[in-house]
Amino acid sequence: MKIAIIGTGNIGGNLTRRLTKLGHDVSIANSRGPHTLTDLAEETGAKPLEVTEVAHGAELVIVTIPQKNISDLPDGILDHIAPGAAIIDTGNYYPRQRDGLIPEIEGGLPESRWVEKYLKHPVNKAFNGISAINLLERGLPAGSPDRLALPIAGDDPDTKKIVLQLVEELGFDAIDAGGLDESWRQQPGTPSYQEHGADSLRQALSNASPVRSNDFKA
Repeated sequence: MKIAIIGTGNIGGNLTRRLTKLGHDVSIANSRGPHTLTDLAEETGAKPLEVTEVAHGAELVIVTIPQKNISDLPDGILDHIAPGAAIIDTGNYYPRQRDGLIPEIEGGLPESRWVEKYLKHPVNKAFNGISAINLLERGLPAGSPDRLALPIAGDDPDTKKIVLQLVEELGFDAIDAGGLDESWRQQPGTPSYQEHGADSLRQALSNASPVRSNDFKA
């Protein structure tokens, strides 16, 4: 696939490493400009581009930036994606540590539903509860006893299928976690916001109850 990754921190960088190794055509962008991505581009073969250009023609766009920076993304950043492209939000809301208070999320709006409002495209929530190092190192063949499982929440079945298949390709059991309104079940503070096998993750998602951000953010 032609994949665009917006954000090259720990998760974005390791997704770049994994996805290029799998043979995908990956373009990368961050807020500081393509000249800051030379090392990652040379390491992986990914193409560094301006954030306004990176998603042009992309069949999959991964947005992996701090929650507070979502509203700073340029308007129309996804206007020229490929028809039927899937959008992934990997983010988590950390009001005390990083993001400040976002009233809509504090009022109970799922984090990725808030992201979707700014991106103006349906999103799938994925990769938000796995550590960057395990994303890089813990992918295993299907059926492996120690294979980790990752939840994916989203409303559109066609784009969710793309994301589910990508997670499996990366070496993790992909668990359909329902629609985006249910994505709070994989947010920080819930039982699923840690690494699980498939059966354990399904149980954790089922057992989740809403968590107020101030109850668990340091």
